[in-house]
Amino acid sequence: MFKLAIAVLVMLIGSAICSGTETALLSVPILKARQLAQSQKPQALALLSIRQKVNRPIATIVILNNLFNIVGSIVIGGMAASVFGDTLLGIFSGMLTFLVIVFAEILPKTLAEQHAQSIALTMAIPVKAVTWVMTPFVVMLERITAPFTRNRRLPTTNETEIKLLASIGYQEGIIEEDEAEMIRRVFRLNDIQAAHIMTPRVELTYLPGDVAIADLKDDILASPHSRILLIEEDVDHIQGVALKDDLLTALIENQGGQPAHILKRKVRFIAESERADKLLQEFQTNREHIAVVVDEFGGVSGVVTLEDILEELTGEIVDETDVNVDLQALARQRRKRLLQSQGFGDLPSSKQK
Repeated sequence: MFKLAIAVLVMLIGSAICSGTETALLSVPILKARQLAQSQKPQALALLSIRQKVNRPIATIVILNNLFNIVGSIVIGGMAASVFGDTLLGIFSGMLTFLVIVFAEILPKTLAEQHAQSIALTMAIPVKAVTWVMTPFVVMLERITAPFTRNRRLPTTNETEIKLLASIGYQEGIIEEDEAEMIRRVFRLNDIQAAHIMTPRVELTYLPGDVAIADLKDDILASPHSRILLIEEDVDHIQGVALKDDLLTALIENQGGQPAHILKRKVRFIAESERADKLLQEFQTNREHIAVVVDEFGGVSGVVTLEDILEELTGEIVDETDVNVDLQALARQRRKRLLQSQGFGDLPSSKQK
């Protein structure tokens, strides 16, 4: 009887350890394992190694778990038959099944899920050791099951999951509302085209590049922009862009007799469909702050600046010189008034900010 009790206890404990370890290892996300591994502790490094290639460790644990359950049941069944006889063997088998379900499956898996990180760290090194010992047997099983288990490797995470985590983090008070919103805005950036954020053509400020700087003094002083477009005969023929500081410096140094295009700098021309995230990278790489947006026919649609892109991440950026916050909205209002004055009534705008 004593030997039977010991055998039952060994089977339950062994099966419970295997079940709990399997659940704990699978409950720790690989991103969390990478974070823990930054401490360079042996347990954390072992855990990361397991999570990166989890198939063999889990196969090893499943094999051990089945050995405890199947072999243990056979051994215990033989011992129980000699102790209880055929009459009580059925009752004993039912009780043993109940104990296995509760104490070797449900309870250890529930506790392992609740304390996944600590259990996974504790068992990581032993699991790696046992996996190494059983590698030949596991490799043989992998080759047998390979035709049925081949599939492509899935990414660790995706855009939708990251945005969902940001929302959950805000709801649980882990991150602030503005941080969660910033994360969502970052992912929207690659869906925004230059046409959606540009300052439209009707709101552009520019100067004729062939006119003397001194003759443009009033316009230069009145411009709220630090960069001013220089044009030829019309806005569809842009020569470049001049810094307001350079123009003012020329006036102060009595060089106002020179034409404005002397101080011009190259300006980038981009399509209306240019994505905001790509444009941001180009601005950073080329140390630029402004680009001219052209339509499919080569005409100028407007200009987009580094500030326009940053506003998509942070919201409107307004300083003390800004008279109109949303120039696209102002352009739509002017277009609507113009159409009404020409008798076209209320027509929808083709571009929205």
